[in-house]
Amino acid sequence: MRHWELWSLRWSALAYWLVVWAVALAVCVLAVAASGRPEPEELHRFGAIALTAALVIVCTRLVGRIRGERERSPWAIHCCYLLAGLLTLPLNLVVLLLLGPALHGVLGARPAPHRWAFTTAATVVATFLARAFVGWHDVTASPNDIVLAGVVLVLTRALLVGVGFWLRDPSAGVVPVAGDPIDIVLGVVAVCLGGLMGLVAMSHGAAYALLVGPPMALLDQVGRLPHWRRSAQHDAKTGLANAVHWDRVARDELARARPRRTPVALLLLDIDHFKRVNDQVGHLAGDAALAAVALLLRSSVRRGDAVGRFGGEEFVVLLQDAGSQEARAVAEALRGAVAELRVPVPCADGEWRDLDGITISIGVATSERFGYDLSSLLTAADAALLSAKGAGRNLVTMA
Repeated sequence: MRHWELWSLRWSALAYWLVVWAVALAVCVLAVAASGRPEPEELHRFGAIALTAALVIVCTRLVGRIRGERERSPWAIHCCYLLAGLLTLPLNLVVLLLLGPALHGVLGARPAPHRWAFTTAATVVATFLARAFVGWHDVTASPNDIVLAGVVLVLTRALLVGVGFWLRDPSAGVVPVAGDPIDIVLGVVAVCLGGLMGLVAMSHGAAYALLVGPPMALLDQVGRLPHWRRSAQHDAKTGLANAVHWDRVARDELARARPRRTPVALLLLDIDHFKRVNDQVGHLAGDAALAAVALLLRSSVRRGDAVGRFGGEEFVVLLQDAGSQEARAVAEALRGAVAELRVPVPCADGEWRDLDGITISIGVATSERFGYDLSSLLTAADAALLSAKGAGRNLVTMA
């Protein structure tokens, strides 16, 4: 237990996560203790809602595996059927319905099980808080109550999870903490579908809840759009923009800078003697070195500067509002920072070592000399890079 990744959390995050777990466990115990034996009609509703959710999750998961997609949490589907359940079922059956998110994590491979357990606990707390807003024992299912319950469920879960992830890593960006903007749309659709499922199950019979299955499956597919977009735009090994996406971003930036005559600089960077790293230490070590250099580049330039992997061991950076002097200063700073890198890498013999001595050569071209045509800037930067390589490497050369 002492080697669990959980204990590597910051103390503030660990304390917060433990509190959320404790509250989730307490409300589940309280809900079971406060419930009586469910009626046959309530059991039928539970069966219909649970069966619909299970079919949707299993089918979408199988489709994802066939496509070779990375597994993700179907949180929108969970919110959908949990809202239907908290509106139509007694408390003890709501607890059983919450086994859905729990079993989804248990049955799948989880590299970080404590993270899955935390998000599940946050879902539990959010579900019962939403139930409290519409009636702990006697639920009122008016349209206003359904909307209120859905908003409380989705927002409470998002807030609990977001705070937990922020405490774990305060330096993380907005998307890892707050989620992708499309998550707002998913939450709205999940609330609507969950409310409809609950109303249909109560007014027309439990079996009609199955009709919500196909829209739930479509909701899951929409939730994969951000992942598909990121996969299409970013390099898998470094997380930087791939060559195609970077080209599009760079052309847009140059088109904006041209009318204002704002200076722009292009840096073409190449890791020196990279083949030696792969040959002497192994390709896994080479991948780790690429990722380390990419992280350094991204963290060393401004947010609006476009950084991409150009191919192999080459990177490219488009600096906004940067003339020759600024571009040279940035390039020299990057060259020096890379030279000081020490990257922990796995070796071919299974041992780990610190890889140092990594250097880069950089060719720089500016709009002051070569205009705002991307092809002209790339050609000039490439010629400058070849000059830096020919002059001994670990150099910055201006075109």
